[in-house]
Amino acid sequence: MAAAAAAPRPGLALEPGLESVLREAVATPGRDGLAAAVGAVRAALAAAGGPAALGERERALLGAFLRRLAWAPGWARPEGLWQRCFLEGPPGLVLCVLLEALGSAGSGLDPRDVVGVLEQFLQQDRLSALLWEVCQPQAQAGCLELQGGLLNKIVCLPEHVSNKLQGKNPAVFFPQNYFPLLGHAVLQVLEKISDSLRGGLDCSISFVSHVLGKVCFHGWQKEILGVLVPRLTDLTKSDCIWQRICWQLVECVPDRWMEAVVLGFVQLAPGANVLSRLLGNLVVKNKKAQFVVAQKMLLLQYGHTTAVLQNLLGYLSLDSIRRTLLLRVLQELLETWSSSSAVKHSPAEQQLYISKAILICLSHLKEPEIASCRQELLTSMMEGVKCHLESSLPPLRRLGMVVAESISLNINTEGPVLKFEYEEDDETRELKSLLVQTPSLYVVPSLPDDDKSEKAGAALPVVPESNEKSYTATPVMPDEESDAELDSDDDFIPYDMSEDKELKIKAPMYIRDCIEVLTGSRSEDVDKWEATVKALESLVRRNPAATREVSVELAKILLHLEEKTCIEGFVELRQRAQVAVLTTDPIPVAKYLTSQFYSLNYSLRQRMDILDVLVLAAQELSCPKFHGKTKHSGVQKPRIQLLPGSNSSKGWRRIVDERIKSKTRRFDTGQSRVELASCPNEFNSVAGYFFFPLIQHFDRPLTTFDLLAEDHLVLGRLVHTLAVLMYLAVNTVAVTAMGKALLEFVWALRFHTDSYVRQGLLSCISSLLLSVPTERILADMTEELLETQSWLGGWGTLCLLNRRELPCGAEDFTFPMTLCALRNLLVSAFNTAVTK
Repeated sequence: MAAAAAAPRPGLALEPGLESVLREAVATPGRDGLAAAVGAVRAALAAAGGPAALGERERALLGAFLRRLAWAPGWARPEGLWQRCFLEGPPGLVLCVLLEALGSAGSGLDPRDVVGVLEQFLQQDRLSALLWEVCQPQAQAGCLELQGGLLNKIVCLPEHVSNKLQGKNPAVFFPQNYFPLLGHAVLQVLEKISDSLRGGLDCSISFVSHVLGKVCFHGWQKEILGVLVPRLTDLTKSDCIWQRICWQLVECVPDRWMEAVVLGFVQLAPGANVLSRLLGNLVVKNKKAQFVVAQKMLLLQYGHTTAVLQNLLGYLSLDSIRRTLLLRVLQELLETWSSSSAVKHSPAEQQLYISKAILICLSHLKEPEIASCRQELLTSMMEGVKCHLESSLPPLRRLGMVVAESISLNINTEGPVLKFEYEEDDETRELKSLLVQTPSLYVVPSLPDDDKSEKAGAALPVVPESNEKSYTATPVMPDEESDAELDSDDDFIPYDMSEDKELKIKAPMYIRDCIEVLTGSRSEDVDKWEATVKALESLVRRNPAATREVSVELAKILLHLEEKTCIEGFVELRQRAQVAVLTTDPIPVAKYLTSQFYSLNYSLRQRMDILDVLVLAAQELSCPKFHGKTKHSGVQKPRIQLLPGSNSSKGWRRIVDERIKSKTRRFDTGQSRVELASCPNEFNSVAGYFFFPLIQHFDRPLTTFDLLAEDHLVLGRLVHTLAVLMYLAVNTVAVTAMGKALLEFVWALRFHTDSYVRQGLLSCISSLLLSVPTERILADMTEELLETQSWLGGWGTLCLLNRRELPCGAEDFTFPMTLCALRNLLVSAFNTAVTK
């Protein structure tokens, strides 16, 4: 620098002032004059005290000189000196000039030369110098528009370079490399701000906050906060000044960028304690941050992980001011969880997300807080569990049970709590684990060498030297116990029980004996009870005459039968016995079961059991029973039977077999056939007893049972059951009347809100079109058929299906008919009638 200043400068007189030097440098022509001007400007700038000494006019003149230098052709620029002029100038001014030159199409400067200078600009930490320059009080008094333009250039620098070089930019300008570099520059500036505050000097952090906010808003939270959060976590552990710097850094972020910054901190913070140190009471001071934390991330979004939820809600619980917001969040979460509309229309993933948030909130509540809102918690729990149990989706029902159990456990610490029966899975275990707070892991500071041995020795139990070995292994028993152990039953020889057999309880041989065992007169014998349940089905099928005498009584007993022991497959055994009774005596038992479906004092489970039994029995009655014996045609084929001989006979035996095979003519007589004995369809005469009582009283609400209100799960099962019965009634006498009644039933429920019910209605239409003859459909149900066709063709029908296939409601029956197939079947029915 000194050599450059002392060298002669032809054509340029050295003026004592920096302003005059800059004026002459701007007006100097030619290559030699430009080189001399660069040296003079560098010398004058160093003598004046660097870029910080520039006034407003000097900065304007220096900017004009840098633009002239950037736009100069390559042969006119002094090699090596012009890059230093850019790297030693004011960083904000330099960045603006270089980006102007890069974006100008008529510039004589090669874009790669500009990018090379920008790369050196980043590598020599000029980015931190730029941020620090803007943080000075004199810079804050400048024009806000200039600061906004500089902010855009800093954040969008990778895009500017990539657009000019068409993606062939150096690696430092890749976003995954540039924004971590920007994060290190922000840390350097924050360290300078910390030193200034400790020295009593003023500086502003707002521009750094703007940079952080805009970078996060553009989607690079992970890159910049991945550098900032770990370092700030260490600096804020025991330094209150650093904590205040972090709080001010986030509080000065504009509201339009606040969501991205808060979300980035919540996702990357290693725990709620760290998040509390970094954000402070931001959610109390800033309304936008409060909306993001307490509303958007909890109620409007549901894609965040469980760790993010724990960070967020744990942060709200770590300060007395923020705990008020935690209680309000819990109340809003419970309102959403207990809303029947939310349960019906929100996806299952969001329901699970809200349930996790509720359980995490409960884990942070203290006893006085629970006492203050116990009644609200109880009310929300009762409404929420009711809405979830009404759902037709098993995961949602199980979710409601788990959350209700957890709320009950927290509000009734001494009294009885709710307890449901459900199958636990990984999701259920994860939900229950959220009620237990995991303690934060803190690194224990290392002790001095002198104290380590003393404190370690104080922590371990004192063990006598003689017992050291036994302490590390298994404990040694006292001498008396060991002797008694040696003198135990080791000398006795055990009995040989290998051929012992378990005594089997003999099952009852008569139907009435089974009734006595199941009704209670002899039910104290548990083994007898189990044997009766297991043998009841086969006993009923072997004795149809005896079963018909007590069929209704036996059906009543089985409908109310409860499991007394942990018998394997109890539900299936009871169901098979009910089906056996119903198929043995169909008419009276079907009358009894269908009448009990709409009676009082039955649980939803019992009503659905009735529907299952009716479907299985109808399936068994409608299937023809084939009786026949296998008939083998022809006589046995002749063959040569050889006497057993030695191994030496195998060779000639093979030769003889091949000769016989080659000279024998065989006539194929076909495979064995089964002669089928035809029998009548037993469901033909009883189909009406199964079908019509179920369809008669569906719109009559009872005190504890209302199909058209909250019991839509049972309504869905009923609709699918009617579809199966309609399908099984094909070729029966009552099929036409059943079809007409079913169409009226479908028309009454065509706009039901539950998708499971609507799918069942489409199954009903499918079964009707497959079972009722086309002639009878057009003759007796023309008007209903036209209405059905217009309904299926309406735009609202597209909302009826959640999948392509139409479920039937029973595992053994499926109607693979899409909506298009239903409409085509209706059209073909009309065409057939017109043709005839």
